Amino acid sequence: MYTGSCLCGGVQFAVEGELESIQVCHCSQCRKAQGGPFATNIPVAASAFRLVSGEALLTAFRASADKERVFCGRCGSPIFSRRDNLPDVVRVRAGLIDEPLSARPAAHFNTASKSSWWPIADDLPQHPDDYLPPVVGRGTD
Repeated sequence: MYTGSCLCGGVQFAVEGELESIQVCHCSQCRKAQGGPFATNIPVAASAFRLVSGEALLTAFRASADKERVFCGRCGSPIFSRRDNLPDVVRVRAGLIDEPLSARPAAHFNTASKSSWWPIADDLPQHPDDYLPPVVGRGTD
């Protein structure tokens, strides 16, 4: 089991089981939502994600019609996102996990719209477009 929380500690959650590989997204929406050059997302089965506290603090925003971003309304920490076409998966932000992670980044996505000021300096696969939905429990393949 893994635990996580937002910056103010008001939203706390738990994830049952092992974590999938980290997906690094460079799209403009993720950059704006994170305030950095990319987002680090971990797909988690919705049934494995449990909100421990802070439900009243959660606020949702739709920057696109098919995707909801959920964040702490007090401190602004992004908690997870979910797509309408994948109702059984939430994408938890890797930086919120409290425990050391054995999961590692698997690939970079949306590199065609990456920031000009942050070079990708690793040998992970790079995809110019969005990623295909992962099969939770089977990795990103």
